[in-house]
Amino acid sequence: MEVSKWKHLPPPPGFASVVSSSKSSKAPSTAAATASYEELKAKRAWDLAISPAKSLPMQAFMLYMSGGGVQIFSMGIVFMLLSSPFKNLASINSAFAPFAPASSSPKSFSTLLLQKIAYLLCNLLTLALGLWKCRSMGLLPTGTGDWLAFETRGQPPEILLI
Repeated sequence: MEVSKWKHLPPPPGFASVVSSSKSSKAPSTAAATASYEELKAKRAWDLAISPAKSLPMQAFMLYMSGGGVQIFSMGIVFMLLSSPFKNLASINSAFAPFAPASSSPKSFSTLLLQKIAYLLCNLLTLALGLWKCRSMGLLPTGTGDWLAFETRGQPPEILLI
């Protein structure tokens, strides 16, 4: 067996080789650790709730760079932008399940209600951005000329000029 040449080096700064074996100090630290863990899970739930809003500037830039015409690239970006909020909202309970407090059911709608509402609103912002792009590309029927096929004409007045 080879003797290590590094055994005479001092321990690195901040290294504590003393191990505490007191049982009385473990009970409060376990409660504090549990509270700290629940606080961390709530913070991560808020991070997940506002994550769709964090990606809005990047998606808006992608929409700007794709142009205003109807091409395959711009249609792909718009489809991704319109479909992702529906996918996110369909799996909202499973997305927030890892962050549920230990005292409640992870798949319940009332668990982390404020975070879920914020997540819903941020996804609605993403959907609104996609619909705005569809309107600016001319894909949404917003003008009166878009509905002329469904318009009925009235009877013309019968005037006899002799």
